[in-house]
Amino acid sequence: MATKAAENPSKYSFVNEFHPATPPDALSFFEAKLSYETDCSDVRLDLERGRTDIVVIDTRIRQSYEARHVKGSINLPTRSISKETTACLSKDKTYVVYCWGPGCNGATKAALRLAGLGFTVKEMIGGLDYWIREGSPVEGTDIFKPFVID
Repeated sequence: MATKAAENPSKYSFVNEFHPATPPDALSFFEAKLSYETDCSDVRLDLERGRTDIVVIDTRIRQSYEARHVKGSINLPTRSISKETTACLSKDKTYVVYCWGPGCNGATKAALRLAGLGFTVKEMIGGLDYWIREGSPVEGTDIFKPFVID
């Protein structure tokens, strides 16, 4: 049996192959999505404005953090997150987690762990890769070397 696309490929829409959500459903979805994530630009602006209600967490291993990280971020590697390692963190802040970039899910795993421990958390989409691409400030021992994900 031929598909609609095979029968008349110029009139078939791949965009609309699955019906778009209704406006109310799209509103709910995108609002929820923004409750879970933020972008590099918004994080940078909040940091520049001196916001004290957010804390940026680099979830990569210490070696990577020491080489280069978001200026002002703290290091809390994903696999080390526990009740004990987060005991000094305030539950009155929003924690923004990041890892290398879009191909890394360390920040997602960290966000899951932090939320499970009762912290308010958002993931910074794009990670350090997009932070650097946008020219945002970094700190570390290798800030002048080309950025390469090892």
